[in-house]
Amino acid sequence: MTEVLRAVSDALAATVEMAGSGVVRVEARRRLPASGIVWSPDGTIVTAHHVVERDENIAVGLPDGQTVSATLVGRDPTTDLAVLRAEISNLTPPAWVEPDSLRVGHLVLALGRPGQSVQATLGIVSALGESWRTPAGGRVDRYLQTDLVMYPGFSGGPLVDAAGAVLGLNTSALLRGISLTVPTPTLHQVVETLLTHGHVRRGYLGVSAQAVRLPKTLVEELGQETGLLLVSVEPDGPADQGGLLLGDTLVALDGQPVRHLDDLLALLSSDRVSASVPVRIVRGGLLQEVKVTVGEHD
Repeated sequence: MTEVLRAVSDALAATVEMAGSGVVRVEARRRLPASGIVWSPDGTIVTAHHVVERDENIAVGLPDGQTVSATLVGRDPTTDLAVLRAEISNLTPPAWVEPDSLRVGHLVLALGRPGQSVQATLGIVSALGESWRTPAGGRVDRYLQTDLVMYPGFSGGPLVDAAGAVLGLNTSALLRGISLTVPTPTLHQVVETLLTHGHVRRGYLGVSAQAVRLPKTLVEELGQETGLLLVSVEPDGPADQGGLLLGDTLVALDGQPVRHLDDLLALLSSDRVSASVPVRIVRGGLLQEVKVTVGEHD
């Protein structure tokens, strides 16, 4: 039994050492530094948005003890992600893996480097779910919750599987009191967008809306029980320019049903910005269709 425990202990230490070579310290706020993950050898670092409290005078502490200057490439508050570029090359990115094979109960490690050396904590996957939308409106490909203790400065660091591959980025800011991980697929999408555009493009219509039940005849015709009642329309906004009116009920956008506000937010993706899309509405009890050019959220 002792030999088994020693072997497991040695394996965990080797995993931390291997994955830790891709974990850096991020100095971008007054209090304790946070952590980041090497994205590519050219100095690109991904970290948590909420730990980057300033846009200038950012420093990154490397595994070899060096501290180098870094600049902010871009950030996405809705998924709590930020991208930095450190003034160095030949960094060692970790191996990345998608969390498709994860099951509740699997052992995982959280790594951080708020100080000079890498730190680690062990736990299990406590909950898994489908894609979800954060309170700020960002889409995350998978709900991934662990029971890991997020020590101060661990936000922005990686969640690592038993083989040492990175499953995603840990954050304590998406949902209060819950340790969540932004999974690898979401990271790839957001990071590549930030590297290309400096921000994540998000569409908007310029409306406020609330879900309402549809009349029985429309429920049978549309195959959906609810739509979105427009309770305000921004003057000269995309919806206003497209002819949408206060009191219209939006039931579909670009051919996709809209039952709740989350449906609309999901459909206002970056690929629809500046596109003219058909919007199906109920006005005066009758179905109508108008064309609206999706705007870009500031």
